[in-house]
Amino acid sequence: MTEEVLKVENLNKFYGDWQVLHGINFDLKKGEVVTLLGPSGSGKSTLLRTLNGLEDYQSGAIYFHGKKIDPSPKNWQLLRQKIGMVFQSYDLFPNLSVMENILLAPVKVQKRNEADVKKEAEELLRRVGLEGYANSYPRELSGGQKQRVAIVRALAMNPEIMLFDEITASLDPEMVRGVQEIVEDLSKHDHMTMIIVTHQMNFAAKIADEVLFLEDGKILEDTPGNEFFKNPKTQRAREFLDSMDF
Repeated sequence: MTEEVLKVENLNKFYGDWQVLHGINFDLKKGEVVTLLGPSGSGKSTLLRTLNGLEDYQSGAIYFHGKKIDPSPKNWQLLRQKIGMVFQSYDLFPNLSVMENILLAPVKVQKRNEADVKKEAEELLRRVGLEGYANSYPRELSGGQKQRVAIVRALAMNPEIMLFDEITASLDPEMVRGVQEIVEDLSKHDHMTMIIVTHQMNFAAKIADEVLFLEDGKILEDTPGNEFFKNPKTQRAREFLDSMDF
């Protein structure tokens, strides 16, 4: 039986009186790729951000390796080292070089040996086709290159889970494929455990072991990826796929 890494039970989140997540339940197994799909405003990014403490929640529970997470800021700070996240907006430090961006957290937060981390970072940069850019600054990079650096920076923390939030949404179409290929490689060769928010249906169909289809903050469908894209269970999911020209 595959090990359960993350479990979410009856998670509810509010902004004031507005409930944005309604009774969310799902689990994530080691090596599994779950994609969160649904229309804009359905709660996908909010759900992703609750899974590493960037958003709080009002009721329910999140379990990591079977242990209920204490949602205190100090505890989330530790857990973020194990639950990495890459955003649409890159969030690189503009005054630091590519290598300095990558080394910062492993060396300062995890207190790891700088030479060891640098060696890992160089290998990761090679994997994403940026081996010659260690001393470059973010302003010198294209959007696709910045996103690759953001992925390497997250991977350099050696996380157990990676969360990807619309990481190709702000890229030119010709840049999208390269970033997607990196994520596919993480799945196929590294067996990385991942949760991915995307509007790229062909990408989702290729990579998803499980699909959670959300609307209005509720999971309408939790279906294996190979079934969802061939025969979704709900009429709403069928309409969504039709609207995406899939």
